[in-house]
Amino acid sequence: MYKLRLFLSRLGINQAPSSSTRLVCVLSYRRLHPSISLHTRSHQSHLPSSTTMYPPIEPFDNGTLEVQAAPNFIHALYYEVSGNKNGVPVVFLHGGPGGGVDPKDRQFFNPEKYKIVLFDQRGAGKSTPSASIEYNTTWDLVADIERLRIKLGIEKWHVFGGSWGSTLALAYAQTHPTSVRSLVLRGIFTLRNSELQFFYQNGASHLFPEEWGRYLAPVDPSEQHDMVKAYHGLLNSPEEKTRLRAAKAWSRWEMATSKLYVSEDMLRRAEEDTFALAFARIENHYFVNEGFTRDGQLLEEQSIAKIRHIPTIVVQGRYDVVCPATTAWALKTVWEARPSALFKLNIVPDAGHSSRESGTEKLLVEAADEVAAKY
Repeated sequence: MYKLRLFLSRLGINQAPSSSTRLVCVLSYRRLHPSISLHTRSHQSHLPSSTTMYPPIEPFDNGTLEVQAAPNFIHALYYEVSGNKNGVPVVFLHGGPGGGVDPKDRQFFNPEKYKIVLFDQRGAGKSTPSASIEYNTTWDLVADIERLRIKLGIEKWHVFGGSWGSTLALAYAQTHPTSVRSLVLRGIFTLRNSELQFFYQNGASHLFPEEWGRYLAPVDPSEQHDMVKAYHGLLNSPEEKTRLRAAKAWSRWEMATSKLYVSEDMLRRAEEDTFALAFARIENHYFVNEGFTRDGQLLEEQSIAKIRHIPTIVVQGRYDVVCPATTAWALKTVWEARPSALFKLNIVPDAGHSSRESGTEKLLVEAADEVAAKY
């Protein structure tokens, strides 16, 4: 903002300009300084917007990708394709793990330009068996993405993911860098122990004490020193009642903390048996196993070196307590330690973790538009 004020002073504007004058100046400034990203706070940006996303669309194709995980075990993954049959391909990677896709996820993308691929990861959404944690690891999912690309006859695609979807996008790109045109990521999460400790043990608990109490409730006090491990036992209990109670408490903790303004719709979703069980069991399975990665693996120089050539745009909520901004900053720092392709970090000043906050939605749509036009 200092540079903008200097620019205004050079125009002879030393007092607070009118809104129309300010807009003209900002646009002029951005035209002269295209590498500078300016984000201004809207005091009503938490209000729903009907114009940020593209209009709802329906898939023109859907199907099942069957993966023979073992001689007697098949994961059947639901996938769908929408938008332009001949458009530039993009794959949307949902969060969780275990969250599943939502029809609104199609709306981040211009349907005239994009061939939009959504799919439910192992055990999530419409994929079967539901809530399964068997043969379900980070690297299994990475292999599934590549299988789907090949099945659909796609040479290279844009990869778009938030939260756990950003983790999976990084893991996939580092494993199959020649398959990726660009990365659009939100709410960066890299599976480090420090990130898991902040959200599930000691960190976010200080900001949402009333919800933390609900999260603690199913766990015996003697086991509360390791909440992820304690929940693993509850979520895999032989008693259905115990599993469901734990699943709903685990899911509510994330739903209650994902937005700057708590969403009643998200809280209600945490009470849905099928969603809560898949979301909680799969998510906990990954985290009790430390994501099946080395601590910090996705941020290691040897990992980033494989993808530094890929144009990348990150959208991060300033007040994201599920995946705090420090991880996005760590990614930016290691990425820019060597010469690289475009890496742009946009911090939304009045947003939390969810992609369903208007400032975050807007920047994600703009990012998808930008990479479609350029790459």
